[in-house]
Amino acid sequence: MEEKSASTEPGFMSMANQFLMAMPSQNSDLFEGGVVYVCEHSEQGALGLLLNRPTDLSVKTLLERLELEIPEEQPKGIVFYGGPLQTDRGFVLHSPVRNYRSSVVLGDMALTTSRDVLEDVAKGTGPEKVFISLGYSGWNAGQLEQEIADNAWLNVDAEMSVIFDKAPAERYVAALALLGIEPSALSGESGHA
Repeated sequence: MEEKSASTEPGFMSMANQFLMAMPSQNSDLFEGGVVYVCEHSEQGALGLLLNRPTDLSVKTLLERLELEIPEEQPKGIVFYGGPLQTDRGFVLHSPVRNYRSSVVLGDMALTTSRDVLEDVAKGTGPEKVFISLGYSGWNAGQLEQEIADNAWLNVDAEMSVIFDKAPAERYVAALALLGIEPSALSGESGHA
């Protein structure tokens, strides 16, 4: 992955480093009650990771499947379903930022897709905070903007604590709380004045 340059299109507002919270009007079972961290967003489209869809695959099992040596102090945690695209590929959000072969810096975090980060996790020398997913969520040019206009998503600036310190079942509510909203206050209907 390469770091993308900032937009030069007038009026374009990147939603990179934001959370998307699915609105009740979201007509996809995949995203219902979902919260997505937007890693990249440009005029060409967007890439994000679902934060609250744990799989039944443990980090330890994933590392074993990759035939990585695991020390006695075995890595804990679960692997998440990041979205429907490239589900055979791993995406690792981590903090602090480190120099891995294929990383994009996202403020205080990085998104790494190269094996070297998982090698460090297996050895117990990996980043302090790690979120591992298989697959990602993606949007074509203008698609995410249209979905927001259609009342499918709310967005807010991301906070690392929601990703790394909250249980998966708490992440949607915690992301909404950044806007001062309770889930029960959401409606599937959009209003226009």
